[in-house]
Amino acid sequence: MTSPQNEYYSLLQDGSPSQSILYGLSNLDEKQAQELAAVWPTLPTEIRREIIRSLVDITESDFEVSFGQVFRIALEDEDDTVREAAVEGLWEDEDVRLVPLLVVRLKTDAAPNVRAVAAQSLGRFILLGELDKIRPLPHQQAYDALLDGYRCEGECTAVLRRVLESLAYSCNEEVATIIDEAYHHSDDKMRVSAVFAMGRSGDTAWGPVVLKELHSPAPAMRYEAARASGELALADAVPVLLEFVDDADPEVQEAAIWALGQIGGEEARRVLEECTRTESEAKRQVALEALQEYELLHGDIGSLLLPLNLLQEELGLEDSDDDSEAAEQEEETL
Repeated sequence: MTSPQNEYYSLLQDGSPSQSILYGLSNLDEKQAQELAAVWPTLPTEIRREIIRSLVDITESDFEVSFGQVFRIALEDEDDTVREAAVEGLWEDEDVRLVPLLVVRLKTDAAPNVRAVAAQSLGRFILLGELDKIRPLPHQQAYDALLDGYRCEGECTAVLRRVLESLAYSCNEEVATIIDEAYHHSDDKMRVSAVFAMGRSGDTAWGPVVLKELHSPAPAMRYEAARASGELALADAVPVLLEFVDDADPEVQEAAIWALGQIGGEEARRVLEECTRTESEAKRQVALEALQEYELLHGDIGSLLLPLNLLQEELGLEDSDDDSEAAEQEEETL
C-alpha cells in the first residue's frame, strides 16, 4: 500500500514542482527521508536537477528552511549536475557527519566538478577545526583527504585549486610549503589560487609576495592580491589599492574597495566616501558596504549610524514607520 507521504513525493514528477511542494521538503524526519530516497531515483533527470537548483536558491534566501536530508540523498544521484548542486546546498551545514560523505565525493567521484565542490566544502571543516569548534577527528579526516587530493597524481587543475584554497585555513607548516609550491607552479591559475590561499591563511609572512602581485598585468592576479591585502591588513598596499579603485577591471575595483575597508586609515576612508558618490551603482554599493566594515573594524560604535544612513540614502531606501521608530530608539541607546 502506498503511503500518503509517497503519494506526496510522487507529485514531484509532475513537471515543475510548485513552491508549496518544494517547501514541503524542508525538515524531513528519518521516515520521510527514506520515502523520498525511494522515490528520488524514479524522477526524470531534468526534474531532479530543477528540484535541487530550486532548493539551493531557496536555501540562500530563506534561513528558516532546512533541505539537508534532500541534499544528502542527492549526493548519491547518478547525475553529476545534481551531485554538484547537492554539495553546494550543504554549504552552511556544519554537521561533522558530512565530512566522510564529502571525502567520498572528493576521492571517488568521476566528475571533476563534483570533486572540486567537495574539496571546497571540506574547507569549512578545516576552519572549524582550527577554531576548535569541532572534534579533532573530523578535522583530521578533512585535512588528510585534502592533502591526499593535492598529492593525487593526474588530478586536474580545477580540483587542485579548490583543494589548495581549503587547505589554506590550516596553520600547518606543510600547508605553507604547498602554497609556496603552488605559487611557483607553471599554471597561472594555480599561481592565482596560491595568492588567494596566502590571504586566507592570515599569515603576514606572505605580505611581500602579495604586494608584488598587486602589480601583475593579469586582472585575476590583481584581484586576488587586492583581496589578500585586505585579509592580511597590509597597510603598505594602500597606495596601490587607491589606484585600483579606478582600475580598468570592475572586479579589481571592487576587491580594492573591500580591502580598503579592511585595512583602514584616513586616506582609505576618504576614498571610500568618494566612491559612495560615484555614478556606478555597483561601485557605490560596494563602497557603502566597505564603509560599514571600516566602522566595525576601525571606528567607534556611534559612527556606525553614518554608513547605515548613507546606504539608505544612496540606494533610495525609505524607512517604514516601524523601522524609523527602531532606528530612533537605537540612536537614543547609542
